[in-house]
Amino acid sequence: MPDRLIQPVILCGGSGTRLWPRSRKSRPKPFLPLVGDRTLFQATLDRCADPAVFAASMVVAGKAHVADIAAQAGEGVTVVVEPAAKNTAPAIALAAAFLPPDAIMLVCPSDHHIARTDAFVAAAQAAASLAADDWMVAFGIAADRPETGYGYILAGDPIDGGRRIARFVEKPDRATAEGFLAEGGYSWNGGIFAFRAGAFLDELAKHRPAMADAVRQAVTDALKEGQLVRPAAGPFAAIEAESVDYAVMENADHAAVVPADMGWSDIGNWQALRDARNGDEDGNRVSGPTELVDCHNVLVDSDGPRVSVIGLDDVIVVVDGDEVLVTSADGAQLVGKLSGAANQ
Repeated sequence: MPDRLIQPVILCGGSGTRLWPRSRKSRPKPFLPLVGDRTLFQATLDRCADPAVFAASMVVAGKAHVADIAAQAGEGVTVVVEPAAKNTAPAIALAAAFLPPDAIMLVCPSDHHIARTDAFVAAAQAAASLAADDWMVAFGIAADRPETGYGYILAGDPIDGGRRIARFVEKPDRATAEGFLAEGGYSWNGGIFAFRAGAFLDELAKHRPAMADAVRQAVTDALKEGQLVRPAAGPFAAIEAESVDYAVMENADHAAVVPADMGWSDIGNWQALRDARNGDEDGNRVSGPTELVDCHNVLVDSDGPRVSVIGLDDVIVVVDGDEVLVTSADGAQLVGKLSGAANQ
């Protein structure tokens, strides 16, 4: 573990469509208490709150989320306000450019659920040790099923505290995912990374020089308003949106992965949220006034009207005001395609 504190960088964003109707563009899932009493964003801050391990968090977010962040984060959190949504590589670069070059960044999405904080902190410390030696480090989430909705990382040769990354793999089909589990050595890419800030900017300048230059100019011309930092919109507008995986991780010569078996879920749809919540002996999870008879693995989430379900398995029912969603668990991944979700 390096002798300096780890700098959490929390990425806030999202369109709010995959957990419609509870999540909307005006209230995306990071700011909702979906698992427990704390919102996903607050839970992310909580995981990075030990002052012996972590510095005060920095949040990167669009202007639409500034009010939610201010209401939920409390004092001491710096917010870098993205002038436009440009995906994760420019967002991380903004944070890196505002930090000292030797800062060890721990990049965390704001809308994930992690059941075991101790395992998260241990993985963060292992990743920070590698990042201090200028490795670009990804968390390798322990894969326990042939998931087709996530990218995968193949671990290569061992290094101190982790392994080299042999390759990144795009979201596979079912047969390929089953093969990964059978073969071993593959983990999910959960979008959690650690870098030394200066090393990350060096890699970005090597592989995406135009992006690096634009970020640098946006930061040079930034305005500061208390805990808010507003990079200049003009230079940032010229950036082509790109994920950190494509812009940096897949191009880096020193890319590493640390194992993280920490009860992780990206809460990417209603089925994932069902599975993240505690269920009864029949696997049912309910919130709000509900009666279930002869049901198994059913999720009901109602903010008011009573919901009664009889004789169904693997069904999800969500009531939010005057909107009602009924879907099979397998169909939950298609919720974002509904016109109601798209036009909320």
